[in-house]
Amino acid sequence: MTDQQRTGRPARRPAPHLRSAAGAALLAAVLAGVAGCSGHSGGGSSDQGASVPDQLATDPLTAVRNAADVTGRTGSAHTATELVTESADKKASFSGSGGYDYVKRIGRLEVQVPPGAATTGKIVEVVLPGTVYLQNSGAKVPAGKWVKLDVRQLPDGNLVSSGATDPASAAGALRGAQKADLVGTESVDGASLHHYRGTLDLAKASDATGGRGGDGLRMGGQTFTVKEVPYDAWLDDQGRLHKVVEVFTFAGVAGSKEAKDQVKVTSTTSLSDFGKPVEAAEPPASDIYQMKPSESPK
Repeated sequence: MTDQQRTGRPARRPAPHLRSAAGAALLAAVLAGVAGCSGHSGGGSSDQGASVPDQLATDPLTAVRNAADVTGRTGSAHTATELVTESADKKASFSGSGGYDYVKRIGRLEVQVPPGAATTGKIVEVVLPGTVYLQNSGAKVPAGKWVKLDVRQLPDGNLVSSGATDPASAAGALRGAQKADLVGTESVDGASLHHYRGTLDLAKASDATGGRGGDGLRMGGQTFTVKEVPYDAWLDDQGRLHKVVEVFTFAGVAGSKEAKDQVKVTSTTSLSDFGKPVEAAEPPASDIYQMKPSESPK
């Protein structure tokens, strides 16, 4: 995580992931100036052969922990995202939309860059377990080209640094739920849903997810300063996840525990149209831009 994300992401120092991977410089250009069991590796099970419909578990903790797998069994889902970053002196909001294919284990998001960013246009993100492709028309990368990153190169595991938490990671984080209380039944977008509230542990979520799908969760667990991550989750009678709000906190000044140096990131992921096909494809190798170690997109 960087100072760029702490105060609207104006850079004060080279970010660790920029030093270790030149390709990650695209993230800095995109976001500068604004706030800022291996069977689970795709964020959900792709087994759609069960003849008996899923049912919401009566135990709140079990219901929340099962949400990622139950949702994955739908095959696909469309999503809307919102990510709000708040520091002592700045606040910014990112919004996005897209979808995730749990069978092919690939998703695509388009995220709107808020005013004040050092770049223009939108972020297009293609996510696979452990890998993210980023494209932005305002970054100094050739038009139409993509930068490929391993999420292990990003201190936050790409949970917040590209302006959104991808649907698989947002749901996968709930596998690490440590506390869950049933708040009640609420109507969300016309659907009657069960609202749960509690805290989760990203390190435990990574272990429960396993494989490359757990890499981003593990990185976030190592970086974020509040280890008991607060969440709210809304599930239907089948146990499918319709909405989740997760609050991540990190130090904008490396190593600082001062309250004034902490950045709060509220990530909201909403899912709908379960089973409806999602258009997402890995960019061809010919469209991947290989940035030189000394090169900067700024």
